[in-house]
Amino acid sequence: MPSYLGAIGTANPAHRIAQPQIADFMAQALQFGEDDTRKLRALYRVSGIAHRYSVLPDYGRANGDYTFFPNTPTLEPFPSVGQRMAAYRREALPLATEAVRECLRQVPDATSASITHLVTVSCTGMYAPGLDIELVQALGLRSDVRRTCVNFMGCYAAVNAVKLADAFCRADAEARVLIVSVELCTLHFQKSREEDHLVSNALFGDGAAACLVQSTPLPNGVPSLALQAFHCGLEPDGHDDMAWHINDFGFEMTLSSYVPKLIQRGIRSLTDGLLASLPVELGDIRHFAIHPGGRKILETIETELGLTHDDNRHAYRVLRDYGNMSSATVLYVLRDVLAHATPADNGAPVLSFAFGPGLTMEAMLLQVSFNNYHLTFNKQENEEGIESQANSAVATSPLELLNVN
Repeated sequence: MPSYLGAIGTANPAHRIAQPQIADFMAQALQFGEDDTRKLRALYRVSGIAHRYSVLPDYGRANGDYTFFPNTPTLEPFPSVGQRMAAYRREALPLATEAVRECLRQVPDATSASITHLVTVSCTGMYAPGLDIELVQALGLRSDVRRTCVNFMGCYAAVNAVKLADAFCRADAEARVLIVSVELCTLHFQKSREEDHLVSNALFGDGAAACLVQSTPLPNGVPSLALQAFHCGLEPDGHDDMAWHINDFGFEMTLSSYVPKLIQRGIRSLTDGLLASLPVELGDIRHFAIHPGGRKILETIETELGLTHDDNRHAYRVLRDYGNMSSATVLYVLRDVLAHATPADNGAPVLSFAFGPGLTMEAMLLQVSFNNYHLTFNKQENEEGIESQANSAVATSPLELLNVN
């Protein structure tokens, strides 16, 4: 039997800043001339992002009104790692708590005492005693709740958290796993004119997401996502093209223009590897939840897999409204899939991808589930069961068994 992901809650900081305002901040901070400023604004215009959220109000203000960065022409002395981590410790818990409360409000019987496992995810801040312990205290979770921290894995980390939750639930049918991802990417602005830094400064925003994973779907007709299969791919040639390092002035993201080409090279084999042992083909997939690492990444995947812009509509909306929030982002996309699911989608497969340093590519196959509807995609375990269902339903293909038209 699968485990189920549902009740996704999200939260963002108070400061919602339009992309053109952030571009102006960056141009001023980098002391760009007129020509470079024009090019930078063009980069921000074509990013596919309308606005992003930040725990720092400075990105929407003029020099002289900053509260985090120095009010000097060069932003010197530039904030240190210690100053950025102090801001993370101050801001991460309230944001994470808000996302959790939104999540648990959707599940009437999800009391604090019912949570057996807590998995926290972040690559933008670390300290100990950490966010996991603070969440136990802030939410009134049991002191013996089993805590796991998934740290510094980048944008694909939420998929690994879901894998962990799935394993916990398959080992213990009574397990109820709370996943909390919080990323404060904008704390790590790099004052650099290098192309990689210009691109990363144009993409990342702040946000938190929380979800519940358990052995049963949500009741009362509320949709869940049955976790069916996982697959991981690695493109070692991308080792230096997407990376995340702790330096003297914050965490430094390397995001080269070659990343979409690496994803293009590996996305087909990643998809084939995920679906190889399942009675599902790419053409059967009705919904997609792709991590919007950037507009070019989404377009590259569409070209390589033969998807349409509409197939990627949830990812584009999240990119437009929030930017790339690292690990939390794919949970925002899955939230949109659930929010737009109808009973007609019952049993429909959902294909999800996320990418990060390495270059690592993660894939998940999920299934929309209302009430107690369930069909396992594992071919080896369910061959006889599928044949029986096919005979009783007079179905002639896996497509019909999945209720996909």
